[in-house]
Amino acid sequence: MKRPSVVAILGCGTVGGATAALLLSQRSMLAAKTGLDIELRYIVDKDFSHAESLNLDPGLFETDLDKVLADPEVLAVVELIGGTGIARTLTEKILRAGKRVVTANKALLAKHGAELMAVAREAGVSISFEASCGGGIPILRALYDGILPNRIDAFYGIVNGTCNYILTEMMQKGNSYQEALKEAQEAGLAEADPTLDVTGGDSAHKLAIMSSLAFAQRVDLESVPVQGIDSLKLIDLNFGRELGYVVKLLAIAQSEEDGLALRVRPAFISTEHPLAWVSGPFNAVSVYGHAVGHTMYYGRGAGGSPTASAVTADIISSCMGTADTVFSTLNIWPDRTKKAVLLPQEDIQGRYYVRLMVEDKPGVFAQIAGILGENQISLSSVLQKEPYNEKADSVPVVITTHSVREGNLRTALAALDKLPVVREPSICIEILDEHEEIFA
Repeated sequence: MKRPSVVAILGCGTVGGATAALLLSQRSMLAAKTGLDIELRYIVDKDFSHAESLNLDPGLFETDLDKVLADPEVLAVVELIGGTGIARTLTEKILRAGKRVVTANKALLAKHGAELMAVAREAGVSISFEASCGGGIPILRALYDGILPNRIDAFYGIVNGTCNYILTEMMQKGNSYQEALKEAQEAGLAEADPTLDVTGGDSAHKLAIMSSLAFAQRVDLESVPVQGIDSLKLIDLNFGRELGYVVKLLAIAQSEEDGLALRVRPAFISTEHPLAWVSGPFNAVSVYGHAVGHTMYYGRGAGGSPTASAVTADIISSCMGTADTVFSTLNIWPDRTKKAVLLPQEDIQGRYYVRLMVEDKPGVFAQIAGILGENQISLSSVLQKEPYNEKADSVPVVITTHSVREGNLRTALAALDKLPVVREPSICIEILDEHEEIFA
């Protein structure tokens, strides 16, 4: 038997505990598959209550990271403490000690990936982060390996299971946003404070990481427009269904002639789109390459065991040395690429759903059509409902547009909201069509 490949885990929460359990319980299976004897020698943390609840060997518990880094046999350290504060400091420390880093920390990579990669390169080691995007889905491996020969034209991703669960409950059961959120929390699929998920922040982290690799351009997280699901109304989901659409929180990336069109937002997609049937806590990413066409990656996007699967795959690559080769050879990593040019949000071209609540009287639609026409907005369909009851003082008018410049639409909506006949602020949701496959 070869000498063991020694690794340490920093942080034993849900993912850390699941990774430790996988490495320990499947050690012989992994050895048979890889020829490596991967030895988990240390679990580093301050509090081992979760590790104890999993019946992990107390002999692995260590509170002193310096002791771990001083062990010359440790090849890789798995950072699973999360966040961008102490996690960044400790990750730099691990890299400078000459240890490879494996991490699932999406916020850290989205905000400081280029700097950390530069530190890793200077130290002659690698940093691997498959588990940062899509849980157990090997989406990053696809981008830097399986579909690397392609020019990536676009990708659309459902990359937050909490939001997808909430939207599924709203669409399928008719629950309000608050009702669906409560169910998600009771099912353990949403945090007590779900802000990062429902406002789109979590999806934006993943979009920045995936875009940087897909387009080989360094993406500034702070420049990505982000909109969450917390303001969605059930009435709009129902109208969308009537028009043949479902709503998903999407991480959207499109390569345009003048730059990248990136955004995170709720969007309507056709019920016939492959992403439409991705329900509950599952994730999926549709990627469009110029040679391969449309490919789709689907699976569990969070949770201890699925994420531990991705973490362990990176541990294997680190111990085999393939992670070092890929990291040192490819020129797609953010520390080696130019800063991406992002299209301003107002220059994005697309189709849109618009709902207005207006007075029920003659001449109203003529005013609406006039303002839309002045802003070069062509209508695809109009849906007008009767008043809900005799006492209702407004009725919904639902409009879908042909492809328009978003800035023009926003200007028109601002003008419409000022009309005396419009009783509530307008609602606007992008309609995302299937990306055209362009083989070249």
